[in-house]
Amino acid sequence: MSNLLSRLPQVRGTLTPSRPLADLSWLRVGGPAEVLFQPADIEDLQAFLGALPADIPVFPMGVGSNLIVRDGGIRGVVIRLGRGFNGIEVDGTTVTAGAAALDAHVARKAAAAGVDLAFLRTIPGAIGGACRMNAGCYGIYTADVFESAEAVTRKGQQVTLSPADMGFAYRSTALPEGLVLTRATLKGAAGDPAEIEQRMAAALAKRAETQPVKDRSAGSTFRNPAGFSSTGRDDDVHDLKAWKLIEDAGMKGATLGGAQMSTKHANFLINARDASATDLEGLGERVREKVLEKSGITLEWEIMRVGEPGDPGTQAH
Repeated sequence: MSNLLSRLPQVRGTLTPSRPLADLSWLRVGGPAEVLFQPADIEDLQAFLGALPADIPVFPMGVGSNLIVRDGGIRGVVIRLGRGFNGIEVDGTTVTAGAAALDAHVARKAAAAGVDLAFLRTIPGAIGGACRMNAGCYGIYTADVFESAEAVTRKGQQVTLSPADMGFAYRSTALPEGLVLTRATLKGAAGDPAEIEQRMAAALAKRAETQPVKDRSAGSTFRNPAGFSSTGRDDDVHDLKAWKLIEDAGMKGATLGGAQMSTKHANFLINARDASATDLEGLGERVREKVLEKSGITLEWEIMRVGEPGDPGTQAH
């Protein structure tokens, strides 16, 4: 650790060695970051990345809403944006938000200004993650409203990204590892603030009825088996749903250690009883095996799994 710290550039922000990451993820699991870097501002971020030795890995981390950090933690530098990267500005029907701005806050501020980005209201996480993962719900995706984004490359260069640069696909993008998104510009339709608020409230109520919102989860565990277009839309004509495949495979409610597939929504992996990351990932892999055996379909993870593994878990039952 001391060797890594001695190789890191000087910063105006904060460098924290051996920083536990479990409390920064929604699933509350995982080992530490070898070093956590919280930049003071974009210039601090650029200077750090520009001077960072190329052999030191970098992982940008948002609010951890779609993430399993493995029990062995993350080697190298984890970058987490905070204050200074969470501003929200509205100009007409254009909304520019810092990468650390929460999706729900962006939706609410846009609605107050008569801009419809209501789909973001029920998506956990921040704008940086929504852009990187092409987050969406109810048939609307980030790609549908995306205008541009600003980012800092692994070499410390600030760049502007177009929709084509993002490489939007179903629940994913083609962004390179180590690229740090700093803010995004989105364009919504004009609408009546009260009507937008009403729709957001209805969406929240529907989510609470159908999803385990009070449990520790990271949202949908697996992508729906689907093709995708260049716009990132789900083009699956068979309308296959991951939750249905999981139920049909008999894995709704399955457990492994402290991990469980929710009994309320089969495609939600939850930390039910002090689960480890090994429990959670192991149960997810067991679900994939059972679904493949039953349907011949291989489910793809929607939750990101990062870091070094810990001890193997026990078997699901």
